[in-house]
Amino acid sequence: MGNTKKGLNTICTHVGEIVDEQFKGAISPLYMSSSYAFEDVDVKRYPRYFNTPNQEGLAKKIAALEHAESALIFGSGMAAVSTSLMAFLHAGDHIVLQQTLYGGTYNLVTEEFDKYGISYSFTEGWKPEDFEAKIQGNTKVIYIETPSNPLLTITDLDAIGKITKRHGIVSMIDNTFASPVNQNPIDFGIDVVIHSATKYMGGHSDICAGAVAASEEHMEQIFQLAKNFGGSLSDYTVWLLERSIKTMGLRVKAQNANAQRMAEYLYNNEDIEAVYYPGLPSHPEHELAKSQMRGFGGMLSFELKETYDAKQFRKSLQLIKSSMSLAGVESTLISPADTSHALMSAEVRAEQGIKDGLIRFSVGIEESEDLIADIEQALQKVRRQVVTTTE
Repeated sequence: MGNTKKGLNTICTHVGEIVDEQFKGAISPLYMSSSYAFEDVDVKRYPRYFNTPNQEGLAKKIAALEHAESALIFGSGMAAVSTSLMAFLHAGDHIVLQQTLYGGTYNLVTEEFDKYGISYSFTEGWKPEDFEAKIQGNTKVIYIETPSNPLLTITDLDAIGKITKRHGIVSMIDNTFASPVNQNPIDFGIDVVIHSATKYMGGHSDICAGAVAASEEHMEQIFQLAKNFGGSLSDYTVWLLERSIKTMGLRVKAQNANAQRMAEYLYNNEDIEAVYYPGLPSHPEHELAKSQMRGFGGMLSFELKETYDAKQFRKSLQLIKSSMSLAGVESTLISPADTSHALMSAEVRAEQGIKDGLIRFSVGIEESEDLIADIEQALQKVRRQVVTTTE
């Protein structure tokens, strides 16, 4: 089935599906075998080689969603990140990474790269000139994240694509926060697109997976390392992920609308000190986000007034869950300083503008009126606590 001319929800639903020749079922059958025929077959299938029927089918769907030639599915987002980076970096090489970055990726680089003789530089900011300034003669990769985790900064995809092409560098992006529904970096010249498929692709907080999409040439290089690292995903989870992606377009668009409503509510709330969301005109890169995103996503961050107890606020919520991950159909929020960026030192978090009281809000598909009511009652409790303390 051709995919480039199909609509988003059609791709989500149909591309890469496996036809049930025997029973004519409406969905892809699940092939659980970890052992396939070796003699007289065109493809020698093995789960660690990423080529079981369900793995291949899902990879085609993700490639189509990201406007890529090829894709691979991994056991986690970090398996996808680490394998992609190490496929293009060797001893003596250098990488430039965006300053505002997911804590797990930051920790991978700072804890592991020195062991392999790979040098790295973090940018001072996320403007094109910040990246250009860090390029060295041995730079092989530029790695970005937009919108970033957790401050929702926006990086110019087109500019990064042009910089890397001019210098002969491979460009990589963590596209998790946007999802393929809102942003396709390959259209702007980015080479390798990485996802924690645990998030919007899975969408129900019950799957752990990663994905990478790129050209056939780049994916072949990633595959050669991936089969040795062994970060493949079990076929049952692959099948569940394929099922989940069928509704991704509908889910993410609902989350976009909800997040916009919640960002506007929080921005106009006197109990809130700051709101970070690219859909707000007050966001410094709002116009840039409009130029490269079809929707602004379901993620936002905010800070309460300094006198408010952020931990007490989180504990006072009744509908919105305080939960580690993000992007599920249920709304959740966490403190990045305690979870996603806990591996960073307090000094590094401060450099990136991540305050201890910052709250990252993953907006679900509930009615926004119910979410607002929940936040209001929690704010009322912490407001009373401040009054009681000062009396």
